[in-house]
Amino acid sequence: MTDAAADALDPEDRKLLTLARSARARNAVPEGAAVRDETGRTYVAGTVALRALPLSALQTAVAMAVASGAKSLEAAAVVTDSPELGPADLDVARELGGPDVPVFLAGPDGQVRATIGGS
Repeated sequence: MTDAAADALDPEDRKLLTLARSARARNAVPEGAAVRDETGRTYVAGTVALRALPLSALQTAVAMAVASGAKSLEAAAVVTDSPELGPADLDVARELGGPDVPVFLAGPDGQVRATIGGS
């Protein structure tokens, strides 16, 4: 996505990217993620790297949303060095948000590399 395309993002979607980027940097983890539920509440998380509970940042953020009573997702953002999201990340976002939930994939600089889903 070009800078112009990133600037065209909805302000609430840009907020998700900022929160995800901040979570990654603040916690010094490989990934940061943020999700927005159907009421507009946001949930922010980083990678969980426990032997007994390895979770990506997006899986953690979705779990936090569900644990807080979210019924669906409006959007998600992941900030990572990885060039793509794993199938488990897309599955968890789609299970709560439906097949068309937009998931923004950005690099550590906050630049969106891809938008998966969305209409």
